[in-house]
Amino acid sequence: MGSERAVAVFGAYGHTGRFVVAELRARGFRPVLVGRDPDKLKALAYGTEPHGTGVSGVQGVEDRAAGAYGTAPDIRTASADDPASVDRALTGAAAVINCAGPFATTAAPVIEAALRAGIPYLDVAAEIEANLDTFAHYAERAHEAQALIVPAMAFFGGFGDLLATAAMGDWATADEVHIAYGLSSWHPTAGTRTAGAVSRERRGAGRRIRYTAGRLEHRDDAPPTLEWPFPEPLGPRTVIGEFTMADVVTVPSHLTVPEVRTYMTAEAARDLSSPDTPAPAAVDERGRSDQTFLVDVVVRSGGAERRAVARGQDIYAVTAPLVVEAAERVLTGRTRAVGVASAGRMFDAPDFLRALSPHIGVELFT
Repeated sequence: MGSERAVAVFGAYGHTGRFVVAELRARGFRPVLVGRDPDKLKALAYGTEPHGTGVSGVQGVEDRAAGAYGTAPDIRTASADDPASVDRALTGAAAVINCAGPFATTAAPVIEAALRAGIPYLDVAAEIEANLDTFAHYAERAHEAQALIVPAMAFFGGFGDLLATAAMGDWATADEVHIAYGLSSWHPTAGTRTAGAVSRERRGAGRRIRYTAGRLEHRDDAPPTLEWPFPEPLGPRTVIGEFTMADVVTVPSHLTVPEVRTYMTAEAARDLSSPDTPAPAAVDERGRSDQTFLVDVVVRSGGAERRAVARGQDIYAVTAPLVVEAAERVLTGRTRAVGVASAGRMFDAPDFLRALSPHIGVELFT
């Protein structure tokens, strides 16, 4: 298998990283497993750590692992605070997918290594501040180098941007974009909790963010609670309004929309905020949890309204086909931009969403 099919996964043994590794293998890529802990990398590669994604499981012997990969698993130890180790880890890779949070710590070092290696960089960052940093610090350099950097290529950030872009259709501008997340539950991973803590520390205790009047603003008041009319089978649900996610970075990075609001079902918000909520547990052979989601995107311009609705299972598992589809398109030249660009700017949004049909059901009402 040629080096053009070798994709480095930084943070390969994390919860989302394992889904990404499995998806890469399923699509015929050769994942290069990268992380700080060599024992965890070996456990992932040789199947001695249960996860249920098809990457780990009851294999446990090197010859069977080698057979699954088509060659011996490629394991490389690296740490974001050791640039030489990251350079070694990316040697021979065609692209790198960063799954290691908090991205406030890892994004810049891995982007720098990708620029030195001359390969595309993608990440699954949901941290608002980390994504802002990527656009602010690398837009000019990446454009000058004709490099491809796709941040937030995940359920939060990239997916909402694709849906909003597809719903916009031929509109050059819109007045408002609303993205409502109908999650049946939210059992956060340790990485989600850590990333959230880093973001809260960066913006200041008790402060929150919203995107209004064409800019981000910090607020000290509590977010509003309201009812959102989700389509069936979910129906009307109580949501936390201005429950701001990375969509407020990705959507206005390329769409002319002065108001971008995101909402979260109240039950899922309570799960996330409770320290007693357990981590997600696998319920099927692919390692997915029983969490379901419905994402309802409404775009308004004047008196007109357009809508996109998506349904699926497990927000962490769904991130894998999102970012791997993006990597596939980057490596096959199906892109629309250079430099730092969000999913909706980098790719043909309707075509991208159609490609996700085995994993996510999407309907557009334009």
